[in-house]
Amino acid sequence: MRKKVTVVGSGNVGATAAHWMAAKELADIVLIDIIEGVPQGKGLDLRQAMPIEKRDCRVIGTQEYADTANSDIVVVTAGIPRKPGMSRDDLLSTNYKIMKDVVSKAVEFSPHSILIIVSNPLDAMAQAAYKLSGFSRERVIGMAGVLDSARFRMFIADELKVSVENVTAFVLGGHGDTMVPLPRYSTVAGIPITELMDAPTVARLVQRTRDGGAEIVKHLKTGSAYYAPSAAVTEMVEAILKDKMKIMPCAAYLEGEYGIRGLYVGVPVKLGARGIEEIIEIKLTPEEQEQLNRSAEAVRELVSVIGV
Repeated sequence: MRKKVTVVGSGNVGATAAHWMAAKELADIVLIDIIEGVPQGKGLDLRQAMPIEKRDCRVIGTQEYADTANSDIVVVTAGIPRKPGMSRDDLLSTNYKIMKDVVSKAVEFSPHSILIIVSNPLDAMAQAAYKLSGFSRERVIGMAGVLDSARFRMFIADELKVSVENVTAFVLGGHGDTMVPLPRYSTVAGIPITELMDAPTVARLVQRTRDGGAEIVKHLKTGSAYYAPSAAVTEMVEAILKDKMKIMPCAAYLEGEYGIRGLYVGVPVKLGARGIEEIIEIKLTPEEQEQLNRSAEAVRELVSVIGV
């Protein structure tokens, strides 16, 4: 039987994720949105591209969760961006209400699915989905580290004028200003970047990674990134559907790992058919651990606002 992926939200991130997944022929795709006509139109348009791409991939758009039944993976991109005059608490509360509605319906029709959360604020929304769904922590995963690491990799490749294929990078912690890029674990063809560039250059690239999303928003003015975020979630979907056992940085619910308990934080995990197959614990320096703890506290502050 063909695999099935539901993408909740047919805006830029959701629709582009569907595009990447269809282009890779990973699964049949259901785009669902509360806005009538948008998912139907984008789904039909994307499906009409399949003969050109030579991909037998069915894409439909809908407002009915019954159409999402028995999905293997549900990707949640739904939510509102922060608007002028809106406090962080307002954003959290509004997106939490959306998450409650989405998760309850997704779980009703796809009780054996794996949830991948993309909605912001990412770590808090992943925690909300975990609590609301009743799923095991292995089956609720936040997409953040794959995107942040990709940004770090691109900046490193540009700086050293090497192929991005040569570059690996790790970014831990929450998805935001407190994220923790790890230069010691970031390499070019196996060589730590700390051996290839001086400390001020490394620090500059680390800060640019932290500001990666804001840099794009500054250029776009009326929107935020969507090509890279949707590509990142597609890589996660592929790792799960193909049972690749791929180690990737994702937001996971920690139960003592890294000294953190009861919180979604970005850490390296092994992704396979069951979702998170294993949380990988790496040795951190005291300074790195302190940064991760600060990042975790920023997430804890967010989740306390919505009581999850």
